[in-house]
Amino acid sequence: MDIVDTHCHIISDDVTRYPRAPIGGTQSGWATTRPVTADGMVERMDEAGIGQAVLVQATTAYGYDNSYVLDSRAQRPDRFIVVGTVDPLRPDAADNLEAAVGDNGLAGVRLFTSGSTVPTQGEWFAAPETYPFWDKATELGVTVCLQMRLGPATEQLHLLLRRFPKVRVLLDHMGYPDIAASPTDAGETVAELAVHPALHLKLTHRNLERLHDAGTKAAGFLDPVLESFGANRIAWGSNLPAAEQSLPELVALAQEVLAEVPEPERREIFAGTARRLYPGLAG
Repeated sequence: MDIVDTHCHIISDDVTRYPRAPIGGTQSGWATTRPVTADGMVERMDEAGIGQAVLVQATTAYGYDNSYVLDSRAQRPDRFIVVGTVDPLRPDAADNLEAAVGDNGLAGVRLFTSGSTVPTQGEWFAAPETYPFWDKATELGVTVCLQMRLGPATEQLHLLLRRFPKVRVLLDHMGYPDIAASPTDAGETVAELAVHPALHLKLTHRNLERLHDAGTKAAGFLDPVLESFGANRIAWGSNLPAAEQSLPELVALAQEVLAEVPEPERREIFAGTARRLYPGLAG
């Protein structure tokens, strides 16, 4: 089966060429305890049967400096594309985004709204100061990976997507729904977001581990989400090495949880959706 990993991180072992400059000043533990270089990622991809991957900028190591992921893409354009970072709150955010994408540039961008790399407090991703960024992302057809937790910020997400209905947003970790508490309630919460046709979901180990633990009750989450979004709006990502498992284990976890999903839909989740969100993967 064709597999694209839409969410993995790489860390260089050359701190002179690629100095650490994490947003917020603190590196994530995995960036120091189990870093994976670009070469190491290719080795793991080969072991797991993954043809191509989306290198997601490790803001916990490099902040807004996308040099390492872009250099790694340039060295292996057949295996990698890049989702980097720009600051959407800067007055020149739209110009910075346009300069960052294009030939051999970023295929997408990622915004954080929670955790150690948040640039400011509150639901800033929907603030008026970010509108030029969202306008430009719509114009350029750039996929924006949005890391946020469903809950208090959900209404801001709805407002944003109503204002910018054509911008492609890929919701990291499906918004961290509380599957452990109730798969059915979590599934209904996520399914309600499907009213926004350009919104896509990224299915990662953070969801899959909870679904695996839920056993047969996992269908209470998967059924409404698949019915509302369709598999063609869901993409799998490993989250290696933030995820502690090996890449083959992460692939196996996804395959096990999705075993009852019809094969055509699984093909969409493992590769088809990613190739539409990131046309550069076709190369």
